[in-house]
Amino acid sequence: MNDLNTTLPKLLLEKAELYQERVAMREKYKGIWQEISWSRYLEKVTIFCLGLLEIGMERGNHASILGENSPEWIFADLAFQCLGGVSVGIYPTNSEEQVQYILDHSRSRIVVVSDQEQADKVLAIKEDLPLLKKMVVIDMKGLRHYEDSLIISYQEVEELGRLAHKRAPHMFKQLVEQTKPEDVALIIYTSGTTGHPKGAMLTHSNIMYQIIHGVQPVIHFTDKDSLVSYLPLCHILERSLSMVMPLILGYTINFAESIDTVQQNIQEISPTFFAGVPRILEKLHSAVQIKLEDTTWFKRFMYRLWEPVGKAVSRRRMNRERVPIPLLLAYGLGYLCIFRAVRDKIGLLGVRCIMSGGAPIAPEVLAFFRSLGISTIEMYALTECGTVSGPQDRIKDGSVGEPVKALEFMLAEDGEILLKGGSVFEGYYRDPQATGEILKDGWLHTGDVGELDEDGHLFIVDRKKDIIITSGGKNISPSEIENRVKCSPYIKEAIVIGDRRKYLTALIQLDYDNVGNWAQNSRIAYTTYKSLAQNRSVCGLIQNEIEKANETFAQVETIKRFKILEKELDQDDEELTATQKVKRKVIAERFSEEIEELYSSTR
Repeated sequence: MNDLNTTLPKLLLEKAELYQERVAMREKYKGIWQEISWSRYLEKVTIFCLGLLEIGMERGNHASILGENSPEWIFADLAFQCLGGVSVGIYPTNSEEQVQYILDHSRSRIVVVSDQEQADKVLAIKEDLPLLKKMVVIDMKGLRHYEDSLIISYQEVEELGRLAHKRAPHMFKQLVEQTKPEDVALIIYTSGTTGHPKGAMLTHSNIMYQIIHGVQPVIHFTDKDSLVSYLPLCHILERSLSMVMPLILGYTINFAESIDTVQQNIQEISPTFFAGVPRILEKLHSAVQIKLEDTTWFKRFMYRLWEPVGKAVSRRRMNRERVPIPLLLAYGLGYLCIFRAVRDKIGLLGVRCIMSGGAPIAPEVLAFFRSLGISTIEMYALTECGTVSGPQDRIKDGSVGEPVKALEFMLAEDGEILLKGGSVFEGYYRDPQATGEILKDGWLHTGDVGELDEDGHLFIVDRKKDIIITSGGKNISPSEIENRVKCSPYIKEAIVIGDRRKYLTALIQLDYDNVGNWAQNSRIAYTTYKSLAQNRSVCGLIQNEIEKANETFAQVETIKRFKILEKELDQDDEELTATQKVKRKVIAERFSEEIEELYSSTR
């Protein structure tokens, strides 16, 4: 496990030989969880890799994958790498224009798509993609009547690969042996919160270094662990958890049917570890709060009775303090009475640890999970270098742990986090200017502002470009305020505004389901999201939630006015990234009238 002089394809050969018929993956098909062994995993990658050779992919070519999470996504990913090729993931929610940009910019010769919906996107733009040779379709439903030489089914490629394997049974291993640690394995396109996405080039060595020396010392995975794959595989977090780390550590991956069935799927699988971006964890947290309001008075009473006990125990454990026996006994009773049922209801009964990453999260959300008896960690990582920090000794609220020892870490004069080490990426593909801006004098300039406390724990202040400087000269981190506001079950998104202004304001997106439920219980008539947003009573509800959040901040950091958006923010409208981060620049332009209204003296 400490050998960095290897590649992901070589690890696949190693794990298949070691584990053989042990379960590597599960996928739900027609209501039944189907198991895929390590031997079968290797077989599927082998025949698809050789099939790619048969349809014209050459060593060193770039190839893309466009579709939802599935075993075939992983098989294709590794098959590209086995050919010495570079694998590029594309978000299935991307528009035709975004797909065209990535396929063209990455110079992809092959694209694997999941179904007709994704195939239609590629066919609509194929004239603008002169380098594209073939589109491999996993699910041909609805495409049988398409007559286009670009299309070939996934099954056909596999069949060509089987025949090639019979003719030359040693060819696949020879191809894998030719892969080198310094080869670029992946190009991960960033979310593109500003302009076009940039393609971060990661070598096998980069990837191996960051998992072995960055992630593993914090999370301590074993081959007994089991995870659910549900975040987009083209994102570096899910790619690491579902493809890279099982190859290094040997644990089992279970593919969720969709993002909407995650809770049901984790109830069925009972994973040991759950990773989530803040929006997912906030949603689980708010779902419990709302269900408590709708349940019987007795269940509400029981939860309110035991909640302080759960928080008291988790606080002592977090501070590595001894838990008094009476408190421990009380917690055991509370676990039997209420905490176990809550964990079971949200599908986290078997989870030993929850990890939050991708963006800052309110400490209150993680404290909720800890009170249920689930260990929580917040980590800080970047596409460009993997894990930067994580709790290695004790956990502190709001901290992303201590910087990992494998990276040189430094704070610039303005607080920007600078990094150097073996996991730092090769640069941005075909973008020397952007590479030069982020890699200076051997240091990776992250663009994030951080602070270290007396114990060496790192606290992320905000993105450097997002720091608000009020007209009075006060520097304010909007993300901290936004996360506190989003602790409300009724608020899905909050965008704090105030740069060069006299005071802070906020644009608010309602949690449609939760506010709708509240409206029904309050006998308030509504028909759409917009009608809820315009309702005076709803405005009063949000006002109360804002005032609660304001109580925790200094006067200059409080939100003085807010506006409820009359539409839900949407990735298709380019207001959110694929990982549900707000594109602040787009929001500022699109809702400029609403923002000016918040600062109007006549209001």
